[in-house]
Amino acid sequence: MANVSKANAGSTCCQSAAPRLEQGSSLRGEVVSGISSWAAAEEASIALSAPESYASVETVSEPVSTIKAPAVVLLKAQQSHPLDPLSPAEIKVATETVRGAGKSAEIRDAMRFVEVVLNEPEKDVVALADAHFFPPYHPAQGLRTTAKGLPLIPFQLPPRQAKLTVYNVASNETSIWIVELTEVHALTRGGHRKGKVISCETLTDVQPAFDAEEYALCEAAIKAYKPFVEAVKKRGIENMDLVMVDPWCVGYFGERDAPSKRLAKPLIFCRTESDCPIENGYARPLEGIHILVDLQHMRILEFEDLEFVPLPPPDPLRNYTPSHIRGGLRSDLKPLKIMQPDGPSFRVDGYHVEWQKWNFRIGFTPREGLVIHTVAYDDGSRGRRSVAYRLSFVEMVVPYGDPLEPHYRKNAFDAGEDGLGKNAHSLKLGCDCLGHIKYFDAFLTNYRGSVEKIENAICMHEEDYGILWKHQDWRSGLSEVRRSRRLTVSFLCTVANYEYGFYWHFYQDGKIEAEVKLTGILSLGALRAGEIRKYGTVIAPGLYAPVHQHFFVARMNMAVDCVPGEQANQVVEVNVLSEKAGSDNPHNNSFYPTETVLKSELQAQRDCNSLSARHWIVRNTRSFNRMGQLTGYKLVPGSNCLPLVGENAMMLRRAKFLHHNLWVTSYSPDERYPGGDFPNQNPRVGEGLPTWTKRDKNLEQADIVLWSVAHFGLIRSFMVFSWISRYTFGVIHVPRLEDWPVMPVEHLGFSLAPVGFFNCSPAIDVPPSEHQANAAKEDVAAVVKPAAATSMVISKL
Repeated sequence: MANVSKANAGSTCCQSAAPRLEQGSSLRGEVVSGISSWAAAEEASIALSAPESYASVETVSEPVSTIKAPAVVLLKAQQSHPLDPLSPAEIKVATETVRGAGKSAEIRDAMRFVEVVLNEPEKDVVALADAHFFPPYHPAQGLRTTAKGLPLIPFQLPPRQAKLTVYNVASNETSIWIVELTEVHALTRGGHRKGKVISCETLTDVQPAFDAEEYALCEAAIKAYKPFVEAVKKRGIENMDLVMVDPWCVGYFGERDAPSKRLAKPLIFCRTESDCPIENGYARPLEGIHILVDLQHMRILEFEDLEFVPLPPPDPLRNYTPSHIRGGLRSDLKPLKIMQPDGPSFRVDGYHVEWQKWNFRIGFTPREGLVIHTVAYDDGSRGRRSVAYRLSFVEMVVPYGDPLEPHYRKNAFDAGEDGLGKNAHSLKLGCDCLGHIKYFDAFLTNYRGSVEKIENAICMHEEDYGILWKHQDWRSGLSEVRRSRRLTVSFLCTVANYEYGFYWHFYQDGKIEAEVKLTGILSLGALRAGEIRKYGTVIAPGLYAPVHQHFFVARMNMAVDCVPGEQANQVVEVNVLSEKAGSDNPHNNSFYPTETVLKSELQAQRDCNSLSARHWIVRNTRSFNRMGQLTGYKLVPGSNCLPLVGENAMMLRRAKFLHHNLWVTSYSPDERYPGGDFPNQNPRVGEGLPTWTKRDKNLEQADIVLWSVAHFGLIRSFMVFSWISRYTFGVIHVPRLEDWPVMPVEHLGFSLAPVGFFNCSPAIDVPPSEHQANAAKEDVAAVVKPAAATSMVISKL
């Protein structure tokens, strides 16, 4: 564990444990003063001031399930749902509150804001908000009631909170802050916001993720370092503007990489001087130079010109802009337009989305990027049925298979060491997304604490997806067919040379699909004259692409037929087995599925097995379908693999969660990332999932998290997931010449599909297309006429 010190009066973290920067009023007044837990505050409020703090609904004659929000007054503080991403104003208040809590000007000036995110509330707060404060007012079980069994509704929800990760560039300390954000009612105080520090923890043996400002400063420091300039000149480069520096985390290969210093070991490339507007600098790696940079002080710690490795010659096929494609662009591609004359079928209210009986909320963080909250399906008379509480991609690990310098050090944790969300693109209509698009902007903080906007960071649109279902009656010739449509929510990001697209697809048959699209430019190395390496592929003269793997970890806090936080799910592993020949199998043709309940966290560390069609079902232990079976959703893995590095590889110290494709854990709000909160330069072995699951918590009736680990490798590999499911999936990438200069998109992913969740196909009520409806009328007429003629002949006889 990292060393943690709680904030106190003598801490350098802040002035006091919880300084109130602006004292504000509350409808609960002083009744709850000094109570840290909102749940405890509710108890105090009920006991001491219920008439003032709660709306009375006991006189309402309607059934409880139909009580709507007018029973309460929506205050200014409730204009943001508890799960909405932080607004620019909230981010600004959070950073100013933390900076204002610094004990001195030096401390305040040294603060660097690595991440500012919503501190997600307890699940009962979300249930209360959805039931009584925010449309469409989903009824929720388990909420506090009066003696007569009617809901007890507070006048306001607890204030939202921000969680800040702050790096002190002077002391090399990282601190975690929780700041309460209160927006005073506009009519009484002009709508001004205030902040209050709830807690502050200082961590002394961790390093947070890199920031874009550090990348720029690191490049400038190296390019200004005279020994580096001389080494580059020896390789024929006079123009330093052509030099590209990509700082990489050092990982952890021994004590010299310990987090007592903030280190980077950059990769160097050199552009070719040309008229190309986007010259591909990755086509000319500059090798043989060892550099180690202290990012805290922006100084060169180590420099050595180890070996003269010639720069690869400029490859005529290296560039990819339209004017630089050899042979020109193809000319026979006709326009393909997506038309929705009546607009889209989805409805959006803030971050709340409804589409084809699905409803959920959109979230976004600098580390994960897109987050999907409170996924549910409106199932007719059974009402709104929950499927999952929170879905996101939480880590990505990319180990390389070449044992030589510098490639053996390439084992990036692209979410934990950098950030998927903070590198998100501003998406463009007609290029990244087609059709009638709804965009969501993202708001983040930069290193200095200012708010930055990523316009159009998230794209949501509908896609035609071929046939949904079809059957033709061969006797009559009549057929019924439905077109499939899916709702896609996505974002794309660039991490150095690679691009990654993360997609969540929702289907009309109740299925959810997670997909990753990989593209971008290969991370390359230089070859000496006549050199051959078996660890990759020669892409061009003097240019080589090492083999590597991409592992993706999806974290899925499932909630199948549950209210938030209910302990009612379990995970069942299904394997299809062949039956031995014998009296029960006289024709030697039988095979059947077997089910095993994964009863504890240690038992629930599982791997894919395509030979037995292995998959996993999350079931509700208290909900039944019309056949008396437990309702559930199954995780269906895609193609997959496990790490190919040796068991003692140093990179596995930080990535032991890659050992299994599936992990299942019991929900804990502090367990968000599979390798722990701070994988950068982490010296501790097996933080995260391997450590958490040692407690071996019971999973037979639990709030389940699936962790799915998937892999892609140039070879390929796939996933890991958990209940909270984390599913890890990956791919092995053995590079091809066809991956140059920009790799065509590779796809990998997994799906969640209903198993006994519905009583029949939920897609059966999808209407036919207008074209099919007209064609069906003609078909029926054509069939009826011959039938009538046959009837007349029979009657005459």
